[in-house]
Amino acid sequence: KAMAYDKVVACNFMLGTPSRSCLSYNAEPSPALGVDLGTTNSAGAVRTNNETTILSNNLGARTTPSMVSYTRDGTFVVGEKARRQAVANPENTFYGVKHLMGRSFDDVRAFVRRLTYKTTKAPDGGVAISCPLLNKTLLPQQISSKVIRELGSDYTTFFNKEPKNVVITVPAYFDDAQRNATKDAGRIAQLDVLRIINEPTAAALAYGFDKSQNARIFVFDAGGGTFDVSLLEAGDGVFEVLKTGGDPSLGGDDIDDAITEWLINGFQETHGFDLRGEPRTLQRLKEAAEKAKLELSAASQAKINLPFIVTRQGKPLHLSTTLSRDTLDELLREVFERFRAPTLAVLREAGVSAQEIDHVILAGGTTRIPALQELVATELGQEPVSGINPDEVVAVGAAIQGEIITGDSSDVVLIDVTSLSLGLETLGGIHTKLIPRNTSLPTSKTQMFSTAADNQTVVGISVLQGEREFASDCKPLGTFELTGIQSAPRGVPQITVAFTIDVDGILTVRATEGTSGTSNELEIKDSTKRSDDDIRRMIEEANEFADQDQEKKMLVTLKIDAEAIIYEAQAKLQEGGDERNDADRIQGAIRDLQAALNRSEPASIKSCSDALRQLLAQERP
Repeated sequence: KAMAYDKVVACNFMLGTPSRSCLSYNAEPSPALGVDLGTTNSAGAVRTNNETTILSNNLGARTTPSMVSYTRDGTFVVGEKARRQAVANPENTFYGVKHLMGRSFDDVRAFVRRLTYKTTKAPDGGVAISCPLLNKTLLPQQISSKVIRELGSDYTTFFNKEPKNVVITVPAYFDDAQRNATKDAGRIAQLDVLRIINEPTAAALAYGFDKSQNARIFVFDAGGGTFDVSLLEAGDGVFEVLKTGGDPSLGGDDIDDAITEWLINGFQETHGFDLRGEPRTLQRLKEAAEKAKLELSAASQAKINLPFIVTRQGKPLHLSTTLSRDTLDELLREVFERFRAPTLAVLREAGVSAQEIDHVILAGGTTRIPALQELVATELGQEPVSGINPDEVVAVGAAIQGEIITGDSSDVVLIDVTSLSLGLETLGGIHTKLIPRNTSLPTSKTQMFSTAADNQTVVGISVLQGEREFASDCKPLGTFELTGIQSAPRGVPQITVAFTIDVDGILTVRATEGTSGTSNELEIKDSTKRSDDDIRRMIEEANEFADQDQEKKMLVTLKIDAEAIIYEAQAKLQEGGDERNDADRIQGAIRDLQAALNRSEPASIKSCSDALRQLLAQERP
């Protein structure tokens, strides 16, 4: 495995071409639209004259459900109107698409089983959403674009002109494909996407202007479908994300599901009927669960009444029960542990104690749950800061970032970090990391490589993401092949590979082969972007198998070095022929080393390699 180019070429993991806004004379500049594109709800904000405004929708609400529903006349509705269609028109009402953005169908099979609408595998391996009323399939980013456009309509109502630019937030764990899909959603909405920023970064920025310098800030962001925790450092107008963690499949929806499951089990115990096979009934249950969750944020109990929930043997059945906060806390014990573990992990990895944190920020509507607030205060040793609605704080930060980019604000710098290490597959299947996890963005890293065999004219480049030591245990981001390399002995071509990640977290891989002036072409053999695995699980696996991986890597490295020494020895024998008095000794040492390689004995490989190396180092008589 090796990598090279003759001329500078690039494999850019980004969909489409960045849009460009046109300049017009005598036009009053329009502030950028800041969008918190949430799994459950979305919010829009704008910032002018150092003041931030949360945009209200046509119903007067400051958040809009991230739902789109198609009607029989071929039109669609967004937000609360779509939510009202969910029960009567579940097959054509789409929600939770943020989980599907930029992901492969195989990765989301478990999630899509819980949806009331149908999905299929797209030709490129991604997710296609079936819309029976349109008799066609839609991409998740097409659905999300309509949510963004709806927020754009709120912008138009407020400013009496259409938005041109947008800053969109994404979970810190979103990979290239998911970020690109989010960008595409903005472009489909006919907006110039200025920046994609992480949600916890936006939350920190929203509070940043009023906070003291040289402060450590912990952001606990629990939305409807994702959970992110980040440790940031603020000072001299700079916010640097030191560590990130979380769970991309954890959020308020898990709490709704727990309550829904409790309702289903209770109904089954009472009436002997399982409600799980009724899509419309499930939607009513989920809405009731969400309503009860919200009520229990302020009250000690919530009454749930769902008349005519189902008809059995011609007789209507009703669901009526009361859920207490204590019962809810008991139901959510395992869910809360999933919030706790990443929180503690970020502190541990950063080497920072709770006492060293200066401020704690809550973001996302799920943080309104009293037991979750208590968990955060207990684990971090302080009460979170207040002053900005947690449902709106991310949108506020996005609007501020838009103001910074368009030059309407004082200089403030945001530095995000990579969620996982990035590297290449090299000889022996080893994952050679070029950019370590938690490297500040933007960043670039260049490293020299060469060919692995004599007269190798084609090299394959496999780009990887993950913490394990071997390529087979990491996530492939993409592969491409370079042909036309000038024939030369192994190790002679000088092949430079450069990784560059921009401020949006978009990865670009460039390579240059400097041994020839001929023009080589790069063909991308497989640029399919698969979704990010559970990053928390990947990190835990890397820690669990660290000793085993290191032992395996040591053996592979010893074998690679041994084969290189054998290659060198055989080359010198061919050069010297019978003139070398030590030829027999060198050939014997080669046989000993080859035997050690066949036995895969590390100690024997090392000792035989050292012996052969010493022979080669001796002066010829």
